[in-house]
Formats: sequence, C-alpha cells, structure tokens
Amino acid sequence: MHKTLPFLLALTLGAASAQSAQDILNRVDSAQKNVKDLSFRLSGSANMDSGKQTIDLTVKAVPAQSLARIQFAAPDALADNVVVADRKEVRQYLFLTNQITVMPLDKATTQSGLGTFDFTKLSNPATLLAGYDVKLLGTSGRAGQRTFQLEAQAKGGSSKDRTRVWITEAGWRPTRVQLLSSGKTLADLTVSNYKTNSGLSAASLRQLPKSAQIVRP
Repeated sequence: MHKTLPFLLALTLGAASAQSAQDILNRVDSAQKNVKDLSFRLSGSANMDSGKQTIDLTVKAVPAQSLARIQFAAPDALADNVVVADRKEVRQYLFLTNQITVMPLDKATTQSGLGTFDFTKLSNPATLLAGYDVKLLGTSGRAGQRTFQLEAQAKGGSSKDRTRVWITEAGWRPTRVQLLSSGKTLADLTVSNYKTNSGLSAASLRQLPKSAQIVRP
C-alpha cells in the first residue's frame, strides 16, 4: 500500500454549447485562467494490490506551479499520510514510520498501480490531457447544468488504460474521475467541496514534518 496513489489531485472542464471534446477543453482552460489555488475532496473506491479499498482524501493545489498536496483520510492504512507532488518529484509522508519517501514524478506515477494517468496534473487542464487522445462520450442534463463525459487514452493507441472525466458546465469543473485498464475499473472517484482562490500558498502545501526521515528508494 505504501507505493500508492501519487494523487494530486482535480481537473476543471466543460462547455456551454460544446460540440467536441476539444471545445470542452478550451472552455475549461479559459475558466481556469484566474484560478490561483484550488482545493477539493476526492472520495470513492480503488482496486489496489490488496483488494478493493475506500478512498477519501483532500487535494490542495497551486496550478501555475503544478503543485499539489494530498492528505488521506481513508483507507485506514493511509490515514494521515500526505503526498506532495510537483513537476519533478513526489514526496510521500508516512505517518506510522515518520518517513518521507522521495522519488521522481515519472517513477511514482508508474508505481501507483493506476495506469499511466498523471494525477499531479488534475488541477491544470491546460497540460493534463496534452499526451492523450480525448473524445466526448456523452452529455446529460439541461442547458446550464449539463454534464459532459470525456474519455482519454494515451496517444498512439497502444495503451489499454483509459481515463474518464465527468465535467459540469456549472462552474466548468470535474465531478467524477474514473480510471480503467483492460476493461477493469481501477478507481471510481467523486469530486466534492471544490473551492478556488482561498489563499493557499505554495509554502503551506509543501510543508511536511521536519523530524521525518528522508528516504530515496
């Protein structure tokens, strides 16, 4: 479990009269331009090495720096653990051992057990899906409150991994993220308590216990 989710947690996407996935991405990118910081709760379930687990965590992010902080409430084995990720590395604080494991971002993403999707970019739609082919699967709801379901696959078509993101046009933000691999659901997570520009600082997001031992595997 300790090689788990290098989450970084959430995305913002949407469209008022969108006709394609790219229209949606463009509108989300436009809505994101004035977001200096954001926070949200991500909850649901994930199929880990040890079986199906309840996931409950809080994400705080500074999109301009691709910086995110994730604090776990569940599963129990990860409660009070903290992950801090940026463009270069992931720092995972393990509460029980008072250790901080540091590894490059690409290695942490590979070891997450959730495919190739880079959770550290969830708060930055301008770069999140740059390496993916994205299509619009469907639209539901009435005008002004519609939800758009997008599906992304790594470019080239060889990967069996898929990422599905549900976007509401009421605020142009994500409401749900689902990860799939070879037809199986790896994670199904709901986005809630979404807040922007609440005064979060990069320094506060990076803060971890000074007494913790640094480990570089």
